[in-house]
Amino acid sequence: MSQNMAVWLQNVIKAANKRPMPILSFPSVQLLGISVEDLIGSSDLQARGMKAVADAAPSLASVSMMDLSVEAQAFGSSIHFSPDEVPTVVGRIIESPEDAEALAIPDLETARCGLYVEAIRKACGLITDRPVLAGMIGPFSLAGRLMDVTEIMVCCYTDPQLVHCVMEKVTAFLTTYALAYRGTGAGGVLMAEPLAGLLSPELEQEFSTPYVKRIVSAVQTESFLVGYHNCGNNVVPMAESLYDIGAAFYHFGDSIRLKDMLALSPPNVPVMGNISPSGEFLGGTPESVRRAVYSLMEECREYPNFVLSSGCDIPPKTPWENIRAFFAAAGDYSLGRAL
Repeated sequence: MSQNMAVWLQNVIKAANKRPMPILSFPSVQLLGISVEDLIGSSDLQARGMKAVADAAPSLASVSMMDLSVEAQAFGSSIHFSPDEVPTVVGRIIESPEDAEALAIPDLETARCGLYVEAIRKACGLITDRPVLAGMIGPFSLAGRLMDVTEIMVCCYTDPQLVHCVMEKVTAFLTTYALAYRGTGAGGVLMAEPLAGLLSPELEQEFSTPYVKRIVSAVQTESFLVGYHNCGNNVVPMAESLYDIGAAFYHFGDSIRLKDMLALSPPNVPVMGNISPSGEFLGGTPESVRRAVYSLMEECREYPNFVLSSGCDIPPKTPWENIRAFFAAAGDYSLGRAL
């Protein structure tokens, strides 16, 4: 879908009744009758899954799944695969400054990266009634998977040079990766940087924002937008730094009160979120999902740049009756129907 995405985004803000934009892709396994392992191993199935979701759900855009193991696997990390769960990184590959210096920047055909880029290219050919957005990990979150989450937090204090060495390499790779997505015809990419949301504001400004900003500056155009996702619980104190990144839109998790971020946001930048993926989409009922949607939309209604979404990627086993209830409740609230 070729269009001026900057204009599309401003029209989203101006719209009186906005369609939600949840991160809804993994539940496509239910629509296709396949496993998560099948999905992540086939560009055809990923594209068909995104199309099936687009046909089933009136979302603002078609958003690819957040598989945050893909980029780490390209660097050589071991991955745990499961038929029904999202893949996860096992162990670490960087334990010393020597490991960091020796770390090679992979090409895009390593592991599943090329497959995921091809999936978005195919999805763009199938989905023509709304923008297609790819998904990718952010630089600090990728570095944390290569070094181990606990270790990178410690090293931010004890060995910042090591962290910066890794950050330089992952940023170079992610810039190339995002540019490959731009070449597919996608309308943008949603970058997930949740690990940075656990840092202090000072450390986030040193170890995440400059690198994310570098990627955004290198790849964002009027026809290819970069969205920033962070579901960490410490994002409100770092709001000024996060908005300084220059992402086209922002997406936050359910560990915060979304209204607090909206109050600090530029009015011309959409802020999306944050119905709980586990508590409501997966673990709730249609009735509880409806109540959660009404409550959030009521709380955030004074902000024209608010866009209803999930707090993060919706799990594969999420009941579709809850997903349908989410969209129905959003439509009903916009039409003024009672809970």
